Amino acid sequence: MKKIIVTGGSGFIGTNLVNYLIKKNFFVINIDKLTYASNKYDDKIRNKKNYKLFKIDINNKNKLINLLKKLKPKAIFNLAAETHVDRSIDGPKNFIQTNINGTFNLLESLRFLKRKNLNIKLIHISTDEVYGDIKGNQRSNELHRYEPSSPYSASKASADHLVKSYIRTYKLNAVISNCCNNYGPYQFPEKLIPKMISNIFNNKELPVYAKGLNSREWIHVEDHCRALFTLYLKGKSGESYNVGTNVNMRNIDLVKKILKICKSMRIRIGKKTKIRFVKDRPGHDFRYALDNKKIFRKLSWKPKINFEKGIKETIIWYLKNKKFLNKISKKTFEHRIGLRI
Repeated sequence: MKKIIVTGGSGFIGTNLVNYLIKKNFFVINIDKLTYASNKYDDKIRNKKNYKLFKIDINNKNKLINLLKKLKPKAIFNLAAETHVDRSIDGPKNFIQTNINGTFNLLESLRFLKRKNLNIKLIHISTDEVYGDIKGNQRSNELHRYEPSSPYSASKASADHLVKSYIRTYKLNAVISNCCNNYGPYQFPEKLIPKMISNIFNNKELPVYAKGLNSREWIHVEDHCRALFTLYLKGKSGESYNVGTNVNMRNIDLVKKILKICKSMRIRIGKKTKIRFVKDRPGHDFRYALDNKKIFRKLSWKPKINFEKGIKETIIWYLKNKKFLNKISKKTFEHRIGLRI
């Protein structure tokens, strides 16, 4: 059985990727330090014969090197990251530590092992936010310059530059993916879509920044996992690939759509469940939009899940898995963060 490592495999995208790879009959090793946002709900995979979890911080280089030497995986999907923009505004330190220093330690580990003739392919997962605010009807391709606006996006941009430098200088076998906003099962409810769904279920207000006119591109996490697997199989070392759908939506329209679908499913909408506009967060980018032609044309990957279908299935998943939300401490996501500047 081929071994693959997923760092951050207990996070939202990580959990879905781990499940995807297990179904593909890989032996999946999850390296995760298990933070507040880690998935503590899905116990089924823990009993799989082709799955193993190691509680390790990727900043612990010695443990990382020893584990990689022992396991000799074919590839590493690097999803270990702090991801919530608001939290990066409130406290950037963890983002620098994990997203930059953690990536550096992973790269150093791979550089050391390459000298020992262990050449492991790295798929480094980044974000569309590194490109910054995209004006008008433009879309950022892989050659678009980096203009990060938040400590989060700056930390991810820094990590991307580190990966590119190690590819060029040390000839590491690595590719970078820059993906748009994900949605789907297991997403921590500090993020927009699960927060709205959770608040609807619990008869709470639906807070929307400013007037909700900010535009985002959305992809179902299953489509993202397929793209990442495609990069493992066919992604060319040294290349970056944008992963997206070309489907943009204003935040206010997204929230209204979720409300409409919930009503059509006869989910009770309480009296308190109303959209409330709140003070915008500092440095809020207005629009992200990716040009995805490269991965479409060169690797023959395309998204399969229609947004309307995908968002409805996501609501149904949270409806059937209310224990997932109930297991999460409300203190970790209910209060607003990122504004104490």
